Amino acid sequence: MRGLQLVQLILVCLSIFVKAEDPYKFFTWTVTYGKLAPLGVSQQVILINGQFPGPTLDVVTNDNLIINVINMLDEPFLLTWNGIKQRKNSWQDGVLGTNCPILPKSNYTYKMQTKDQIGTYSYFPSTAFHKAAGGFGGINVYARPRIPVPYALPAADFTLLIGDWYRSNHKVLRKWMDSGKALASPDGLLLNGRQTNSFFSGDRGKTYMFRITNIGLSTSINFRIQGHKMKLVECEGAHTIQSFYDSLDIHVGQSFSVLVTFDQPPKDYHIVASTRFAPVNFTTTSVLRYKNSKPGVSGPLPRAPALLTHWSMKQARTFRRNLTANAARPNPQGSYHYGQIKISRRIILSNSAPIINRKQRYAVNGFSYINPQTPLKLADYFNITGVFTTGAFEKGSKRPTLATSVLKGSLHEFVEIVFQNNENEIQSWHIDGNDFWVVGFGTMPWNAGKPKTYNLVDAVTRHTVQVYPNSWTVILMSVENQGMWNIRSANWARQYLGQQLYFRVWTEVQSFRNEYDIPLNAVLCGKAAGRKIKPRQA
Repeated sequence: MRGLQLVQLILVCLSIFVKAEDPYKFFTWTVTYGKLAPLGVSQQVILINGQFPGPTLDVVTNDNLIINVINMLDEPFLLTWNGIKQRKNSWQDGVLGTNCPILPKSNYTYKMQTKDQIGTYSYFPSTAFHKAAGGFGGINVYARPRIPVPYALPAADFTLLIGDWYRSNHKVLRKWMDSGKALASPDGLLLNGRQTNSFFSGDRGKTYMFRITNIGLSTSINFRIQGHKMKLVECEGAHTIQSFYDSLDIHVGQSFSVLVTFDQPPKDYHIVASTRFAPVNFTTTSVLRYKNSKPGVSGPLPRAPALLTHWSMKQARTFRRNLTANAARPNPQGSYHYGQIKISRRIILSNSAPIINRKQRYAVNGFSYINPQTPLKLADYFNITGVFTTGAFEKGSKRPTLATSVLKGSLHEFVEIVFQNNENEIQSWHIDGNDFWVVGFGTMPWNAGKPKTYNLVDAVTRHTVQVYPNSWTVILMSVENQGMWNIRSANWARQYLGQQLYFRVWTEVQSFRNEYDIPLNAVLCGKAAGRKIKPRQA
């Protein structure tokens, strides 16, 4: 490792684009294997600093994060930062389209800023199906003290990472998929790395924030707390209309923040998460505990809603943006009237599950993505040809095709994206580097007349959205972040087997106002190996 010299280099690089008054926070994370038994059977998991899940990042809006990741695994490794926008800085996105992986027994230092963001986010490995072994954790971005939030500050925060889990080693799962077979159903659910025996305690009469993320691979969940209402206050960085819910459907990759007041008789209460839209039903439990109370948990587990698509879609439409609340900056969230902006183009993204070369693959518009040896961002920077193709994606391919597909975008355009799901399986879609307004859900078929039903006033902004079985979801997105951005299925087996693409946001005017330069510590691989980094002049 390069130690002090590396840190000095990082600070020099940061000085060209980060204001000096924004605080720095430094982290060193060592990634290793370990033996744990999350579902009662000993298995190999991925630890960060010996922890499973990994450390929670508690930071403040505009903090500069310097995270030195040391890879002690036997495989190349990357972390991606789910929902962190990486403003003008896709170089730090941590996916194979932007970064060379960190080789075994080497390190890479991420340099990023939580610029103009607040809310509940997460991180996880983006390489080699490592997410199935762990290496994930929470990111909580708090508002600056001078920017008020639209609720009384809670007595404490609890971070809940909930997701499906396999007993099999991630290498076994990967080999299975590489052989051409679809991934089977998971073996259970975990909450903060456990199936049971965790608890969250507080004082009667006080209110606590539960930050809930579906960190899993493929399975939607329903979350509820026995005898207690949940007040939804934030969704992936956006303050919401503060409605109460008995339970919440949370799809893969999504995050919510809810306030829970300990206002019931002092005892223990069930906290429950169970699978939704899944062929096999699993439940994980923990305990909400009133301090100094004696009665233990009792009574039946609160039940999830009986209905699926109709109930869940109806609930999703109730998530609305609080237009009068401040965002990360001291301007109201409703000061940007997205519904009055002319749409520059419509992009239709249709998922499918084709068999290609006798193997199960997944595709978008008929293209099943394959990762090249050279990251797309490096190929773009060094003008290396033959790495990716553009131009054909919006037309689609009638015959399912393996391809390294890139969708062209222009800085400052305003796009409508229609996600179409013709399958019986629920989908979940994520876009790096951006958030977007979720303006409509509906059942197939979608047609051009549907905009009459869109919410063009107070739709919630997100970075991950669900698309129900045989249904469509529409988002609007202001393209304000230059770079190379991953659009992917958050259902991780589908992502691994090709259901992703990249969105190249470009402008002819190249300046530091639009995009930061390549970092001097960038790892170069593939056709970019051995080339010299020549930073632009400011």
